[in-house]
Amino acid sequence: MADTENTEKTPEPTRRQLAAARQFVTQHGKPSRAVVEPIGRGGARVVLVGKDGALGDVLVPAPATGEALVAAVDELELSSWDADTVNATEIGARHRRRMAASWTRA
Repeated sequence: MADTENTEKTPEPTRRQLAAARQFVTQHGKPSRAVVEPIGRGGARVVLVGKDGALGDVLVPAPATGEALVAAVDELELSSWDADTVNATEIGARHRRRMAASWTRA
C-alpha cells in the first residue's frame, strides 16, 4: 500500500486578518494575548485579549491559520483560557449588553 500525503494546505492568514490583529495590539497594549478556538467547519476564532483587558476577535479558516496569525504578529502571545488570561479580561457593560442581545429579544 502506498503512502498518501495530506495534500490539503492550511491557508495562511490574509493581510486583512493580520492588519486587524496588529491594530488591536496597537490600540490595546503590548503584549496582548490570543486564544485560538476551533469553531467546527467554520474554522477558528482567534480571541484577542489586550493588555488593557479589552476583547476582540479575528475569524480564520482553520486553527493552524490562527496559530500562524499569532506567530506573525509582534507582541501577540499564544495563550489558553488559563487563570492569568481570564483575569486579564475587562468585560464592560457595553460588551455584556452586546453578548446578551440575542437573549433579550423576543
